Amino acid sequence: MIAVLIIGNGNVANHLYNAFKNVKQIKVSKINSRVLDNVPLADITILAVSDDAIKEVSSKIKNPFVVHTSGSVGINDLKSTSRKGVFYMLQTFTKEKKVDFKNIPFCLEATHKADEVILEKIASYLGKNIYHINTAQRKKLHVAAVFVNNFSNHMYTIGQDICLENKIPFKILSPLIYETALKAETLSPRQAQTGPAIRNDLTTINNHLESLNEEHKNIYKLITKSIQNGAKL
Repeated sequence: MIAVLIIGNGNVANHLYNAFKNVKQIKVSKINSRVLDNVPLADITILAVSDDAIKEVSSKIKNPFVVHTSGSVGINDLKSTSRKGVFYMLQTFTKEKKVDFKNIPFCLEATHKADEVILEKIASYLGKNIYHINTAQRKKLHVAAVFVNNFSNHMYTIGQDICLENKIPFKILSPLIYETALKAETLSPRQAQTGPAIRNDLTTINNHLESLNEEHKNIYKLITKSIQNGAKL
């Protein structure tokens, strides 16, 4: 049995703790990062804390193998004197939404090959999509994830605001959102691109711009230009 200690009390920490509780090969415990006076011994200590706290919290951990869950923090930012690793799960975690770990990509890194094997093992108890991603790759991957997740969700927010302002049910857009995501699994995003920008439909573009407030107009222009530049590649 592998003893896993999770340090943190946010969305990632809580979802991961609940998932490991159902794995018979793992004995999991969890503490808050503010309570580090008496850290329990564990085979793997997982820091699921904010990026800014990783250096400070890791410097206080004496356990033999310490990893963090961040997509944008390097492995050497862990300041523990023990073996180091990264256990990054590429997914959006929300408190109210249950997470199915079966299809979540696990991006792993360790300073020792044997530790990579250990991380593979505990990841395999939760899911099947396991990748060895180094620090430089992971930082780029995290940026890509911000574009496809955080930024696209903000586009949904703008779309919802426009619908609400005009008394249109936002759910009308749900099939379009679903189909757009589905196409990305069978076509490259560049191949799947449609709309007035890719067609250089200036009449429609100008009509859209006239209907938008100044902030949304600037966003629309910037993305339109980016789509058109991408079409030239």
